Amino acid sequence: MLKTGKRINSRRVFSDEFKRKLVSDYESGVMSVPQMERHYGISNRSIYKWIYKFSTYNEKNIRIVEMKDSQTHRVNELEEKVKELERAVGQKQIKIDYLEKMIDLAKETYSIDIKKNSNTSPSGGFNPISKR
Repeated sequence: MLKTGKRINSRRVFSDEFKRKLVSDYESGVMSVPQMERHYGISNRSIYKWIYKFSTYNEKNIRIVEMKDSQTHRVNELEEKVKELERAVGQKQIKIDYLEKMIDLAKETYSIDIKKNSNTSPSGGFNPISKR
């Protein structure tokens, strides 16, 4: 407050050039909205408003969703887990192919039918299946 009792206007006014620079930094990935908020001391609401207004990528009435670092980290973890599971499935498939080949070789070499006969009834678990 001034000595006269009037309040000092703390509202800052930014030029369109500055706003466009921030938007281009955001679009190029130089800074995220939270980083700009901390660095320049500007509210994220203002920054998002400028992005909607000046962005070349965004259309009107489309919401921007920016992932936080923890979400990005979680997505990377999940992608790594998917890769690991795909490797495991591939290894299991190789093992299945190997065992099927061994069964075929045993059948040819020793005339042993290791696979189940197709006319046997499936196991019923605890409840016996009545034969027809």
